[in-house]
Amino acid sequence: MKAPKILALQFKYFGDAVLMTPALHALRRHFLEGEIHLLVPEEIAPLFLNLPWLARVWAMPRKRDRASVGSTWPLIRALRREKFDRSVDFAGNDRGAILSFCIGARQRLGPVEPSGFLGRRFCYNQRVPSAPATQHESLRLAHVLSGWKIPPPDSLETEIRADPALAGTAKKILPENDAVVCHVATSQPKKEWPLARWAELDRRARAAGARLVFTTARGEREAALTAELKKLAPETVALPQIAELPLFLAVLSRAAVFISGDTGPLHFAAGLGVPTIGLFGPTSAMQWKPAGPLHQIVQGGKCNCRGTSHVCHGGHHCLTDILPEEVFRCLQRRIASKQTC
Repeated sequence: MKAPKILALQFKYFGDAVLMTPALHALRRHFLEGEIHLLVPEEIAPLFLNLPWLARVWAMPRKRDRASVGSTWPLIRALRREKFDRSVDFAGNDRGAILSFCIGARQRLGPVEPSGFLGRRFCYNQRVPSAPATQHESLRLAHVLSGWKIPPPDSLETEIRADPALAGTAKKILPENDAVVCHVATSQPKKEWPLARWAELDRRARAAGARLVFTTARGEREAALTAELKKLAPETVALPQIAELPLFLAVLSRAAVFISGDTGPLHFAAGLGVPTIGLFGPTSAMQWKPAGPLHQIVQGGKCNCRGTSHVCHGGHHCLTDILPEEVFRCLQRRIASKQTC
């Protein structure tokens, strides 16, 4: 019997995409002789390029909220020539549904979603009701595979790999291999721990002999956060903004511990095997936290923000309830466990 050629699609971004890797592992284990391909937006393709158990990663040339038929049609034609036996769309949004139909695998699996354009349900020939929103996101994504009778993954731990060719450049940017990397920015300001809390954490860590270095995403607002942090704590050490995702992953893989709010880099670090401390407030830690014994979370207070808002509209920012001493205790536990291994 011919081994199946399978295409997985995921048109969500960064942290959401990393949380798909347990489902990809389950798919790989079920079809041991199969050939697993992955189609994702080009800006997140570097997350998966170095996973040896994927036959190929296809990068869709598009940006968030923008698409061009002229640039995507050649890729669709190339994918059609692959003659996939099966495709599975993990996101279930409009773009993934349309691409599933256009690529034309014989079996096209996708989740049932209540929103979207009217013809979306006809883009698949197999559909699975969505898992409860209260489940961990990795488990919800793996639930889509139940349409092919594939059991849930044994572990929800994620996996990505840095490009080994960038190890030397990464070492020049972050020479120490015992640095605690702290990421102060997120795509939604309401998920950011106050800068005064970061400054106090740096002071405590410095007094205890731990080395903290700070990063942000690229952009003017993110650069301004670093500048403001330096005003609050002039001795803080900030890494330069890194524009290229592959190099950022290589630098991140050198961290001894990674601390941030609920943002993509938190899941990058976890996928790279770096111990993490996640600071949660507006989002559910039970749904979005990194899985596995290397990872700790600290939960803020009750959040009154609207789920769709990017900034805090409540009278009290829930993340201010996370105190530096709590995060420092988590860091001490991680350092102590590493020393006793």
